[in-house]
Amino acid sequence: MLQAATAIRDARRAAGLSQASLASRLGVPQSVVARLERPGSNPTWETVSQALDACGRELWVRARPTKGSIDPTLVARQLRFTPGQRIVGHDHAYADVREFALAAARSRGELV
Repeated sequence: MLQAATAIRDARRAAGLSQASLASRLGVPQSVVARLERPGSNPTWETVSQALDACGRELWVRARPTKGSIDPTLVARQLRFTPGQRIVGHDHAYADVREFALAAARSRGELV
């Protein structure tokens, strides 16, 4: 993720501007630009947008869905069941897992 300070500094340098030149375009003291470019600075979106615009750049943000570990189709399918049906399904799944665990224990000689 690109930091605001890095974006502003890189845009200013790409435009061939000094901190003083950018400050002049923004109508602020040079120290404000230096502070914006300092790592950890936390300017508002509006401030970043204005600084980039003064450098001939446009602030562009894209939001995209993250890839989750949950399959939404499985969740939707489960939600079509009534709570009672979900409990019965859970009980069957628990019995299957218990049977599998017992078979594994038998194969390791843990159960006689």
